[in-house]
Amino acid sequence: MNKLLETQQLKKYFPTTGFFSTKKALVHAVDGVSLSINKGETLGLVGESGSGKTTIGRLVLRLIEPTEGAVFFSGVNLMSLNGKALRKLRQRTGIVFQDPQASLNPRMTIEETLSRPLLIHKSLSATKGRRELMLSVLERVGLESEHLGRYPHEFSGGQQQRISIARAIILNPEFIVLDEPTSALDVSVQAKVLNLLTALRKEFDLTYLFISHDLTVIQYMCDMVAVMYLGEIIELATTEELFEDMKHPYTKALLSAAPVPDPKKRGRERIFLVGEIPSSTNPPAGCRFHPRCPQKIGKICEQEHPESIEVGTKHAVACHLYQQ
Repeated sequence: MNKLLETQQLKKYFPTTGFFSTKKALVHAVDGVSLSINKGETLGLVGESGSGKTTIGRLVLRLIEPTEGAVFFSGVNLMSLNGKALRKLRQRTGIVFQDPQASLNPRMTIEETLSRPLLIHKSLSATKGRRELMLSVLERVGLESEHLGRYPHEFSGGQQQRISIARAIILNPEFIVLDEPTSALDVSVQAKVLNLLTALRKEFDLTYLFISHDLTVIQYMCDMVAVMYLGEIIELATTEELFEDMKHPYTKALLSAAPVPDPKKRGRERIFLVGEIPSSTNPPAGCRFHPRCPQKIGKICEQEHPESIEVGTKHAVACHLYQQ
């Protein structure tokens, strides 16, 4: 398979000041992340809130600038592009944000919202051609032509997210970032939106970066899974390998917290982590997970940063438990 997207030692630090101090500090939102996604695949990025998932999603589209590192799209370094070249490449990408109500302009009709990407990228200059395309895309996401003249507040949350998806695919992109696209929706609506995304992926040969904190959704949607903790990738594997044999203690704790959908089945034994997530302005030395890890190996975990090692065909883990 062809590699469509690749990040190399991607870092993003945000300057910040404390409530009671003017001293500047750096938030290590993303700290040395290297990933690759093959064309047609869906890579799931999972972790707790604040782990850096959304920041990676914005970095790979260059919506924000990295502190260090590089992002390659079809072999082209996004950091080397500016102006028209960057705009042209962005036609091949899209994004669906977590909260559809916040991502849609309340003063724009759905027709104006969908026509915006076409006008920016000067696609289909004829008004009739644009309208036909918008109607076709709306139909594909389960909405109707009469919806074009309405405003976002006239739709339910699930319909608003369908409009966001329509906006993301209207330029016929190759790659889409899905930033927790169902977490703001009712449970009854989530499955319909996930099924829509699956169908669109097959129909248009799309490649997804699927960001979520829900491992059950990741298992359903993704081919590969990357687990993040405090700005770093700590485990990476195919979905099948990961859920058959998780390696990292943090990944096991995440899965143990996931509810079991069948009430007749006994839930997994819950793994309770001690303490809070350390501050990303001052991450711990050694393994960043060691202050909460139930399998910590003394000073090795406290002082030495674990390197990522292969433990399967497409399975890598950054943990001292497998480096002895």
